[in-house]
Amino acid sequence: MKRATSIALACAAVLAAATTAHAQVKLTAATSGKNSVPWYVTGHTAEVAAAKGVANIQMAEGQTLTKTVQAVAEGKTDISGAPLVLPFLLSKGLGPYAALGKEKGAELASNLRALYPYNVGGYFMMAFQSKGYQGWKDLEGKNVWNGPPAGAALVNARQAITVNTGMSDGKQYKGTQTNWDAVNTKLVDGSVDAFVLPLALPHARATVMSSAGKVVIFCTPKEATDSPVGKKIMSAPGNILFEAQTDQLGYANNPDVKLVGDADGKCRALGSAFADVVHKDMSFDLAKKLTAAHIATLKELKAKSPALPNVGLAEMNAARSSFCGPNPVKYHPGAVAAWKEAGYTLPACALVQ
Repeated sequence: MKRATSIALACAAVLAAATTAHAQVKLTAATSGKNSVPWYVTGHTAEVAAAKGVANIQMAEGQTLTKTVQAVAEGKTDISGAPLVLPFLLSKGLGPYAALGKEKGAELASNLRALYPYNVGGYFMMAFQSKGYQGWKDLEGKNVWNGPPAGAALVNARQAITVNTGMSDGKQYKGTQTNWDAVNTKLVDGSVDAFVLPLALPHARATVMSSAGKVVIFCTPKEATDSPVGKKIMSAPGNILFEAQTDQLGYANNPDVKLVGDADGKCRALGSAFADVVHKDMSFDLAKKLTAAHIATLKELKAKSPALPNVGLAEMNAARSSFCGPNPVKYHPGAVAAWKEAGYTLPACALVQ
């Protein structure tokens, strides 16, 4: 009995030491502003990685993801939320990465690997009901908040307006940009006429805005998503078609927020595909454990916000997750192993060959 007890204690000590050793792996992560989808997803990974003894992750929130994606590619940050348009732009040396040039940008983009996919919902038009707007075309001649001064969100917001109206920023409407941390003030101060921004519905920003008056949110009509311009923009790198039942998005019985979808009962929008990315040199074992922790706790993650069941978690379809095609990012082999062990099938075009 004494010998058995000694063996049990020895085993427990070994397990404790192993757990401690794992927990001593230290990583850095970057994500966007508080209560955003990337903030929930990347923050959840930090939480469960610590709980499962995988790693201690120091997370910086409110970051500009154009910068942090590059930082991951350069090996300066371990994990970042990534709008999937950014690795494409990086690979071409375009947009925010123009100063790098195509050769250096392509070299850096080749370092990126994905752990798991998600999206940030869709780009919607939001305004006070007192404005009397009937739809997107009412943005003509108006002052529209459409994103931060630079980055993927501004590009997508302008694209969403083009899909719905054909209008351009600075011509048929005036775009206003501020940093994300100033959005809540803008929502209630009446300084702009409308907002076009990413919302995973139901969203806290609609609640904030409704404190100053009743709000209306417009989806994108099917005739716009199905138009030649709509199809072209929806299939651009990092873009997806967001589609859900209107009455399942949290506003069916809300007296302060009205969500306007299509007659077929669906709400559609230009969606922005994301993934959490790491450097290709992250070890197979660590990438697998981080991804496995994400997969094993998807139920808990979805329970953190009413919007999270609608953001494409564990969506492995290439078109609906914006993988393959012009998107250069592949899944990390360790992540692939975790997804396959959990019973998921990944598109072959998203695997490292």
